[in-house]
Amino acid sequence: MRKSIAIDMDGVIADVEQQFLDWYQRDYGTLFTKDDLAGKNDDTLFPEAGLARRFVLSPGFFLSLPVMDGAVEAVKKLMETYEVYIVSAAMEFPLSLPEKLEWLNINFPFISWRNIVFCGDKSIINTDYMIDDHLKNLDNFKGKTIMFHAYHNVSANHHVRANNWDEVLNILSKENSTK
Repeated sequence: MRKSIAIDMDGVIADVEQQFLDWYQRDYGTLFTKDDLAGKNDDTLFPEAGLARRFVLSPGFFLSLPVMDGAVEAVKKLMETYEVYIVSAAMEFPLSLPEKLEWLNINFPFISWRNIVFCGDKSIINTDYMIDDHLKNLDNFKGKTIMFHAYHNVSANHHVRANNWDEVLNILSKENSTK
């Protein structure tokens, strides 16, 4: 039986940070970089309080997210060895559900609808691995975790960190070669 992996959407295969930066520049004319976001949370990302939340509640936000560099190729590679599930705690933003599904169909058309899980609390996920950027999901996961680098987790060090998709593939390759 093949091992299974739960892969988060936002911040892992979908580049939410870049979307925040692009939308901020579009609306306010100011260019921030990903380094400017490091160590902040959604409430403190920008000088305007609550702006990140306003962005994610805007129509088109999730549908127009850029794909994370290397994500498509990496997910295809992982599917050769693992049963891959895309798992998103999408219920926090229920209006995002159709946009997220359409985004997956456009950018990851090779993922079956059977392997897409929209949920509220990811602690119900029972895969062998979880790749996620949020500690609230990783800390309660029973399998092995890979923390995908994000502005809000730069200080965390209690999960294996991957800064990009090449690092994810290397971590999993080493994991499999030691067995």
